[in-house]
Amino acid sequence: YKERQALKSSLASDFKKLTEEQKVLLKAKPSPSERRVRNMLVADKKDWQYTQSARILQLAISDLGKAWKNFFDKAQPGWGKPKFRSKREARQGFKSDRSKIKDGILYLEQARGSSVPKDQWRGFKLSEKPLSDEFGVVSYFKEKGRYYVAIPYKIKAEDVKLPDKTGKATAVDVNVGHFDYTGGRVNVLPKKLDRIYKKIKHYQRQLAKKQVENGKAACESENYLKTKAKIQACYRKANNIQNDLMHKFTTELVNDYDKIVIENLSVKG
Repeated sequence: YKERQALKSSLASDFKKLTEEQKVLLKAKPSPSERRVRNMLVADKKDWQYTQSARILQLAISDLGKAWKNFFDKAQPGWGKPKFRSKREARQGFKSDRSKIKDGILYLEQARGSSVPKDQWRGFKLSEKPLSDEFGVVSYFKEKGRYYVAIPYKIKAEDVKLPDKTGKATAVDVNVGHFDYTGGRVNVLPKKLDRIYKKIKHYQRQLAKKQVENGKAACESENYLKTKAKIQACYRKANNIQNDLMHKFTTELVNDYDKIVIENLSVKG
């Protein structure tokens, strides 16, 4: 309470030091804040706001407020110009803090103005068992034609089981196609991944040929969209294979070794 009163008094003193022209400009164009934007959107509601959950909009405004705070306060760890996501980005999503998990099914909060009856409101079946009954803000996003959910579970420190000490150490040599370490070599470019990249190259040539022949009109044809969907499916497969290899390799390192040394090398460069 004392800190809040001190902040108010300092702001009042700073406001008195301003010139009349600066005061008029500050009143006409006040500094942006999370509360001011929220009040404006609540006072002037649009039709789509009644059909969607109110928490989705409020969480988006909260993220916007954090971006403003980081931009105007250099002491913040994320200080700098905010990076806004484009509407044309391949990954689109939203957040919700009112989601519930029941019998392995994740249920999203239903808006009051939703046209779907309550008895027909369905949830998402989770691919794995919930790690805990408590979780934070859930992220829903669509990427390459499929929907995904990221759930941050809240786990107590005493429930976390640490692996047993092995007394071993290893060093990892990072290369473009393989990783060398004490236990051997890990191939990060298997043959199945090479076959997928060949398919991607083939489909990209088809799309380029359609664009050369038909121009911008090619992007609206059914064959173009089908080929584009095949490319996205191949990229998704390649990404899943690479993630699976990396997760298995890093899990093996953590379970078998106590000390892991990795060279500070820019492979991309």
